[in-house]
Formats: sequence, structure tokens, C-alpha cells
Amino acid sequence: MAPLTRIGLAGLAVMGQNLALNIAEKGFPISIYNRSTVKVDETVQRAKAEGDLPVYGFKDPESFVKSIQAPRVIILLVKAGPPVDATIKSLVAHMEKGDCIVDGGNEWYENTERREKELAQQGLLYLGMGVSGGEEGARNGPSMMPGGSYEAFKYIEDILLRVAAQVDSGPCVTYIGKGGSGNFVKMVHNGIEYGDMQLIAEAYDVLKSVGKLSNEELHEVFSEWNKGELLSFLIEITADIFSIKDDKGEGHLVDKVLDKTGMKGTGKWTVQQAADLSIAAPTIAASLDSRFLSGLKEERVKAAEVFSSGVFGDSSIVVDKQKLIDDVRQALYASKICSYAQGMNLIRAKSVEQGWGLVLGELARIWKGGCIIRAIFLDRIKQAYDRNPDLANLLVDPEFAQEILDRQSGWRRVVCLAINSGISTPGMSSSLAYFDTYRRDRLPANLVQAQRDYFGAHTYERTDVPGSFHTEWFKLARQSKI
Repeated sequence: MAPLTRIGLAGLAVMGQNLALNIAEKGFPISIYNRSTVKVDETVQRAKAEGDLPVYGFKDPESFVKSIQAPRVIILLVKAGPPVDATIKSLVAHMEKGDCIVDGGNEWYENTERREKELAQQGLLYLGMGVSGGEEGARNGPSMMPGGSYEAFKYIEDILLRVAAQVDSGPCVTYIGKGGSGNFVKMVHNGIEYGDMQLIAEAYDVLKSVGKLSNEELHEVFSEWNKGELLSFLIEITADIFSIKDDKGEGHLVDKVLDKTGMKGTGKWTVQQAADLSIAAPTIAASLDSRFLSGLKEERVKAAEVFSSGVFGDSSIVVDKQKLIDDVRQALYASKICSYAQGMNLIRAKSVEQGWGLVLGELARIWKGGCIIRAIFLDRIKQAYDRNPDLANLLVDPEFAQEILDRQSGWRRVVCLAINSGISTPGMSSSLAYFDTYRRDRLPANLVQAQRDYFGAHTYERTDVPGSFHTEWFKLARQSKI
């Protein structure tokens, strides 16, 4: 009879397989299970091939659960929603009090909170754990965001600390907080990722369309950027993409990729949550809108014909290539600060609403490695929150404020150049608008408030006298016309 394993994992798509192999490689014998049994055999074979790793496959829920030492910990990597409920149901039938389930998928945080309560009634513990880093991260060290039962976290803390990406400040994992906080933080991480990818795409568009850079030149520019302040996973992979030749024809592969972006939903949830909490997240919202518009490929092709004769943008603009590259780098960095500021503000607002007590600097720390938004820049964010845990907005941290001021001329030049060239830069433009709105002590909102009072008697406050006021604007306006 085989000895009991330390942990179990159910759900063996790419992420599940890779995480199971990572856990086994770190010295923790693991039991695996999947509803379609082909995946079980496939994973066991990979474990043999990748170093005879201690991975044990099971074809039914009962033998799978019974193969794990008590108190049992089972990680699920199953498609979010009903499939998770169905998997939990099949496993719980064989589990005992004190056992624990960890959902590692991109789940809606309220589903995690519901499951935690339901399982608690049966004496079982539950964690909702965001896992970022894609298939490569899962295999070699992801960033992990566990939230829910602290007791459950303590069961697997030793495993998570070994399996997570390791950076100078330690493993990229920490107990996030109660309830669905782990899922919520991962959701916002994905929203920030949407913003980052959109800003990089806009930088590419301006350099290619206005600066007329070739793919070889773009590869060089992004490789160079990846050595400085923009050093990050997304910049690194972007540089790689520009170097890949098409294996099915002439030229570069990137030019043959259809310009329609897919999405799984976490970016949309982020924008919806921002609206629910009255947190401005224009950069993330702009990235979502851009994905929606990219989906209208057929309509865009027709619109391009309709507007082909109109003069769109000034094609006669001559630019200094080197100056443009430098300006775009500055615009990208400054816009990125705004995107992260919006994400952090959203996390903080939710933490206050739910009483989660999240530590923003610690989140920046665990995103430094393993995850898709990992970047040298996150070190700066951690330091900003270390200096002032109650920082109202990243933009007003003295260091970031100075960095934006140093880059704003280049940022403004890029946005103006794009507008005059008829190229949309919704991420960079909305980041700039966010900065320009946030830094002003007086906005035209006084007029909007007056309008609301005029047509709906919504009342307004005054700058000089406390209290609420209502004016019969219509009557006064009529009298003045007589």
C-alpha cells in the first residue's frame, strides 16, 4: 500500500498539471485527480519524464481523497462557477472534519465566501487563492494570493512558501485576508494587467504608425526598455514577440495575428467593482472598451471604407525617431503609474468596505515575481506604502509625483501627436486625464451640480457657507429674460 501523500490537486488542465509538478518537485508527494482520466495518465507520465517526481494519479474521487494524509488539503484548478461547485460536491462526500479545500481558479469573490460558509457547516475549511503567472509560473513559481480561513492557510503555508516565485524580499505569497479577499486581489491584478497590456499596445501603435519603426527596431526598443525602469515580464515578452518570424509565410508573425482581443471576464469584473465602489479606474476601463471595440472587426473594416476619403490625422508629420522613442517610454511609464494607482485604490476601498484589513505594500511585494504584472516598478510601489501606509493615492507619493512631473511633457507630446495623427491612445489619454483631474483643486463639477439642482432639485453645497441649498434657477432665469 502506497504511503499517504501530503496534498491533493483536482483539475489537470495546463495550470493544474504544472502546479502539481511544481509541488512534487519541491519535495511534497501529491495525489492528482481529473474527471476525464486521460489527463491523469498524461500528468503522471510528465512527472516521470521530468525527474521521477512523486505524483500519484487517481481515477475516482474516493480513492483520490483517501490517498491524502489528514487533515487533507485539496487544491482545485477547475473552471470558475458551477464546475467548482460540482467538483466540491464530488470530493466532500469522502472528506472528514478539519479537511480543507483550496480553490486556485479565477473565481468571483462572493462565490468563495458562500462556499466557505457552506463548508464550515460541515466542519471543512476553505481558501480562495488567486494564482498568477500563467503556465510557466505555475510550473516554476507563481505569485499566489490565498484568502479565507487563516487556519487553512497555516495547513499549507510550508508548501506555498516553497512553491511560490522567490524574489529578493522572499516568496511571492502571503496570507491576504479573510473571506474572498484573495480572489478579489487576483481580480484587480488582472484588471491592472489589462491596463498594462493596452498601454504597451498603444506605445507599439504610435511607434509603428507615426514613427514608422520596423519590427526589428521595435524588438530593439522594447529589449532596451526592459533594462531600465520599464523592466517587466510584459515588456520582455513584447520584445520577444517582435523577433518571431512567420513559420507559414513571409515576414513577422505579429503582423499576421488577427486584431481581435479575447477575454475571460476578470477585467470586466474589475471595472464593475470600481463603479460599484465609486472608484475612478479610467485606464482599466479604457483597456476593456478597447477589447470590446477590437471585437467589432467586420464593422471596423466597413467603417474604414466609409471614412477612407476623409482626411484623418496629419500624415505629413515628420518625427525625430529617437525623440519619439524616448517620449513614448515616458508616456508609458507615467500612464502605468496611473493604472496601478487606480487598482490599489480599488483594493483599498473594497478592503475598507469588507473589513479585510489588506496591506497594499505587501500585495506589491508578492507581485514582484511569478505573476504576469511582475515588474521592477512594484518595488517602488511597496516602498511608497512602506513610507506611508495611509497614502491616499500613489500619484502623491513624493517619488512617484516627481517621476510624473519629470515625464509629463513627453507624455503630453505623445498624446497630442497621436490625436493629430488620428491614432487612438485611450489608455494613455485616460491616464493623463486622470492625472490632470486629480491634481486640480477646482473642477467644472460646480456646473454639473448646478444643472442637477436646476432640473431635479438635487440641492448643492456652497464654497463659502455650510449647508445644503436649492435655487429655483428656472424662475430666476425667466425673470431675467423679462
